[in-house]
Amino acid sequence: MEEKRTPELEKMLLKMQKDELTGSILYGRIAARQKDANNKKVFEEISRAERAHYETWKSYTGRDVAPNRGRIVLFLALSRLLGITFTIKFFEKGEDTGITDLRYVEEQLPEAKGIIAEEEAHENTLMGMIDEERLHYVGSIVLGLNDALVELTGTIAGLTFALANNRLVALSGIITGVSATLSMAASNYLAQRADGNSKALKSSAYTGVAYLITVVVIVLPYLLLPNSWYVAAFAIMITAVVLIILSFNYYVSVAQDLPFWRRFGEMVLISLGVAALSFVIGLAAKRLLGVSVG
Repeated sequence: MEEKRTPELEKMLLKMQKDELTGSILYGRIAARQKDANNKKVFEEISRAERAHYETWKSYTGRDVAPNRGRIVLFLALSRLLGITFTIKFFEKGEDTGITDLRYVEEQLPEAKGIIAEEEAHENTLMGMIDEERLHYVGSIVLGLNDALVELTGTIAGLTFALANNRLVALSGIITGVSATLSMAASNYLAQRADGNSKALKSSAYTGVAYLITVVVIVLPYLLLPNSWYVAAFAIMITAVVLIILSFNYYVSVAQDLPFWRRFGEMVLISLGVAALSFVIGLAAKRLLGVSVG
């Protein structure tokens, strides 16, 4: 075995060793913060598994390595902000040595193939046992987010060129957005209650908050820019809409292992399609009704 050891192989093994130690410490820290007994137990087991993997690779290198402290701090912060499921899956994506590198390690150390496969199967099983509350309400968040993007983007697009006045567009957007937020949250609550959901209030809260945040992001350009800069405000709003859709779909695709591009494309097509149609209707209505805002 020793005669086959190359500097390149040694470097890859040390990197894998470092990743495993970093993961072990990170998961141990996350476990210490868990109030849910099941999640605490799962993260402690993942931490121990990562430590065992570290020891496995150490048996090949014969060296100790230091963990990546910066990654630990970063991912602990992300776990508070974006949740533990997204964070650990995002961490694992970043931890991957890469297909080409793994193939090289397996060619140089045939026994490594079984070790890597066993590690992946064990970790996937453990991660499947994690129960995070916020992911139970993804459907409610999608409802609020998607409805706000489609409805409000279309409304603002139509009003932008019909009124040609940022303050009037912002006023209309705020009134429409707040009213729609309350309406959407109430409708979701009643629907969940009708389905016998004991957590209907929390579900409606997720819907309402997602809707309201979207309203704020969409209306903000019209509040910050001068009245006559309605074209710039419109362009910023459309950019913000695409970024919201991009961010949310990436989050869900990572946290729930769902396809990203198809879902992203669908939401962008629907939201921008409605905005384009509303833009045309707004221009036509302004011309037909002879409305002029001074």
